[in-house]
Amino acid sequence: MSDCVLCPRACHVNRLAGQTGYCGQTAELMAARASLHYWEEPCISGTSGSGTVFFSGCNLRCVFCQNHNIALGKAGRVIAPEHLAEIFLQLQEQGANNINLVTPTHFLPQIVIALEQAKQQGLHLPIVYNTGSYESPEALRHLEGLVDIYLPDLKYFSPELSTAYSHAPNYFETACAAISEMYRQVGDPVIDEDTGLMQHGMIVRHLLLPGQTKDSKKILRYLHETYGDHIYISIMNQYTPLPQVADIEALNRTVTPEEYDRVLRFAERIGIERGFRQEGTAASESFIPEFDERGL
Repeated sequence: MSDCVLCPRACHVNRLAGQTGYCGQTAELMAARASLHYWEEPCISGTSGSGTVFFSGCNLRCVFCQNHNIALGKAGRVIAPEHLAEIFLQLQEQGANNINLVTPTHFLPQIVIALEQAKQQGLHLPIVYNTGSYESPEALRHLEGLVDIYLPDLKYFSPELSTAYSHAPNYFETACAAISEMYRQVGDPVIDEDTGLMQHGMIVRHLLLPGQTKDSKKILRYLHETYGDHIYISIMNQYTPLPQVADIEALNRTVTPEEYDRVLRFAERIGIERGFRQEGTAASESFIPEFDERGL
């Protein structure tokens, strides 16, 4: 972390000396919330919830982010890797189905330490790595054998969209390389027949943006042609226009039912069978967790 190249931003800042790059974080591990979370895909949350830890800061900071405060590092507090290991074990004691690491990229070395310590102390749950996919394959290789389930986004096909909304013109090719490394590590999905919970594998998420059905179709076609039924694809309609996008006309509305249905019908037409859809109107601020220090 004295010359940080953990993610594709490659900021080269000395985080050990308190400097911050794009993610806004120093070398001090910062988390905003740890709790049982019930709103992931059914094979992740189940009925007992996913033991979710939300990390502060982000290396994408999408302008429409539903977790805006945490992405900007405005929520959370500093904890030691030893404390994080304790949190993993506490979530296991509370009945979590898995440990779900949300936006973990910029703290990957500290998380590796915490996972190794927790596993030595009896952590046996599947580990979920929940990411926006702006990742370095080289960094991801440090997680091999520690992560059981990858839960990556594939947000954009268009470089114009990724530039405008995430300041990442190379997002698609970078995310695809990262997802390829994730699949290499965990392989095909393994579902417990008794519980319906995923034990191993990958679910790639795609959040529809208003007016961008063509971009969504290109992403779905790429995923299906590349991975077929070897992964699950989660097609999400929960985009919620929050105050920070009030001045961005293209983003200042929800996805219409017609737009979502158009993308779902396309997914069926090209043969996607292993997937998740969201029923009803999912776009609501009630789906956005309140980030604070409870549970830490």
